[in-house]
Amino acid sequence: MEKRIKEVYEESIRVIKDSSLKNGAIVASNILDESYPKDVKSYFYVWPRDASFVCYAADLVGLHKIPERFFEWCWERAELFKERGLFLANKYYPHGRMAGDFDVEIKPNEIKNRKIREMAKAQTFTRLFYANFQPDQTASLLWAIYEHSKFRSIKKFKPLVKKVANAICSCWNKSYFKLPTYDLWEEKIALPKFKQVHTYSLAMCKKGLECAIEILGDSGKWLECIKQMGKILEKCYLKGYFVKTYGKLIDRTVDSSSLGLVWPSEAFDAKDPRIVNTVRKIVEKNEVNGGILRYVGDKYDGRISFAKPSLSGAGAWPVLNFWLSIYYSKAQKRKEALKYFNWVLSRIEDKIPEQIKNDKPASIIPLAWSHAMFIIAGKFLKIF
Repeated sequence: MEKRIKEVYEESIRVIKDSSLKNGAIVASNILDESYPKDVKSYFYVWPRDASFVCYAADLVGLHKIPERFFEWCWERAELFKERGLFLANKYYPHGRMAGDFDVEIKPNEIKNRKIREMAKAQTFTRLFYANFQPDQTASLLWAIYEHSKFRSIKKFKPLVKKVANAICSCWNKSYFKLPTYDLWEEKIALPKFKQVHTYSLAMCKKGLECAIEILGDSGKWLECIKQMGKILEKCYLKGYFVKTYGKLIDRTVDSSSLGLVWPSEAFDAKDPRIVNTVRKIVEKNEVNGGILRYVGDKYDGRISFAKPSLSGAGAWPVLNFWLSIYYSKAQKRKEALKYFNWVLSRIEDKIPEQIKNDKPASIIPLAWSHAMFIIAGKFLKIF
């Protein structure tokens, strides 16, 4: 193993351990790390999606207790999860309460409650609390549990799997979700009245149900949902690539999250002509100097000032470079896989950030999801 890769590998294991708390929570970043910048948002929250990828990476390096503690945390601590079988919030405090966000600024005269309005008048500004439902987060947990079953017994988690699979099907309405759903970037909403679905989210929900069947056996209800979801996924391919959002209103954004249609959702083969066209489109639109952006025009840079995001322009996301590397590994194109893998390594020391901007680490440092994807991409490349 190359010295540089070994250093990042060892640091990745440390970051995963540091992000995994004693109560089982896996935070997106340990803000107590000496490298964590002071001018960025706090990521000391549990995003179930991020944590699921971390669980997968932890299993790959033999840290099997980390996923098991996290699965227990979800069931016993995540607010309303045990009751509903869904992660109804976009993120959670480490002790399990819903966290949501406060990024929607409102004026006091827009508040209907008199007492709250009077209190708001005494402040410079006030912000509205909101949480959003991202179904792929729930589905990602089923995927992580299934992958963990390849290493350890998951017998005690079977009630969780059944509850969650049933819950996903219960909020599915033949061709769309009954609830408003947000994309994995937490920015755009798919509305039931327009019968909209986010392509990545749909692919992961289909995968989650497939994993539930692998764990517990056939369920007619789950199989029917999988069949329906598969039909809608086929329709998400329009004019040469998979669109971001399908429905009566279509979002044709070329979103790099479409890489997830190959892995981990495995909804399509890496050599499927539709995937090949989509990846070509992602590289054409979203690659800047070798780094992969989420989408053209992305403004989020992680920085925050006086409780407001700066939105001064995003950089490339190492998560996406590693995701593209994974795709090329599955497509048996090792040269391209190494290219996008090494692009990140040549621009960092040992800690991997959320973004790389102007060829330098930017935004949150270190990001557990970035380190997890480094390990996963390296495994696909058979580097370690």
